[in-house]
Parts: sequence; C-alpha cells; structure tokens
Amino acid sequence: MTTFVHDGDLPADALANATSVAVDSETMGLRLGRDPLCVVQLSDGNGDAHVVKMIRPAYDAPNLKRLLTDPAVTKLFHFGRFDIAMFWLHLGVVTAPVYCTKIASKLARTYTDRHGLKDVTKELIGIDISKTQQSSDWGSVKLSDDQVAYAASDVLHLHALRARLDDMLVREGRDHLARAAFEFLPHRALLDVAGWEDIDIFAHA
Repeated sequence: MTTFVHDGDLPADALANATSVAVDSETMGLRLGRDPLCVVQLSDGNGDAHVVKMIRPAYDAPNLKRLLTDPAVTKLFHFGRFDIAMFWLHLGVVTAPVYCTKIASKLARTYTDRHGLKDVTKELIGIDISKTQQSSDWGSVKLSDDQVAYAASDVLHLHALRARLDDMLVREGRDHLARAAFEFLPHRALLDVAGWEDIDIFAHA
C-alpha cells in the first residue's frame, strides 16, 4: 500500500481509469459555512490512497473537481451528506453519482444502531481502524505522518464495505431503496447548505 500526498490538487493522471473512487474529507469542524475544507482523501480500491492538502482560500483544484463531477465515476462515501455539502461550499461542484456506506448500513444492518465507519468496518471486513486523529488540527501547514495514515484509512476499505453491504441490501430486498437514497443524497446536501440542515422536510409537523 502506498499513500501519495499532494498539495492543492490531484495529479492529472491520478485515478484516471477508476470507475469508482472512495472519497472522504477532513475539516476544521462540522459546521457548514464556518469550518473550512482542509483535506480530501481518495482511493480506487486497489490498496493505494491519495491525500490532497487543500490550499485555502483559493481551492483551485480542477482535477479533483473533474473527478467529483465525472458521471462515469461513482464516488463512495461514509456519511457523504457532509462531504458533498462541503465540496459544494468550497469547490463549487455538485458531487455525483454517489454511494454512501452509512446509508447502506442503516438500510441493511437493522439489527444494530452502530453505523459509524469504525463499527461497520470491524464487523463486516474484520479490520479495526483507528480514529485517534479524527479531531486533530487539519488546518496545520504540514500534515503529520499520523494524520496522513488516518486520512488514508478512511477510504482504503470503502470498496470492500460496499461489496458486503450490496450483498446484504439484495438479501433484504432493499437495494432499490438504497439506489434511490444515493440519487437523492446530493440534493439533501444542497438542502443542508441552503438552511434546512436540521429540518426534515418530509415530516408532517
């Protein structure tokens, strides 16, 4: 496994032949509109990862933007709702098409309420990932080796998780619901950005 670290953008030839790419991001916090996008990490599922240290406030990343909007490449997330919203706010692109392993887990693993990436990864593929760097300073000028390793770990296993969850969704007869939820997810993220983050627009009240 190799982790490549880039400043500002992906190289033009990175992930060029991928049809699905796992994506995650690191920010200074979880508040849309307040906290900046600091890092974007990606993997095509073949064991390598790319960690992009974003250059603020320009966010001039044409190769990354092209990948996020490429209709031929499915972007895999775990809780993509937040990442997609951040990409719209800071990169100005709507990420699509997408797949979210957290949504898939909630639809398939109804025997538990533990749908965090660490829990799902441990149960379904037997890998115990560390979350110790989750709350570290991602806005620092230089990422530490531990931060780079943590960022990579969040995308290296999403393809394997997708495969396991797809099997479970088909078994439970909910794969069509998952596909509809994934299609709606970018719109849900845009609603968050527009001010409906804490409001269920489908609720009666």
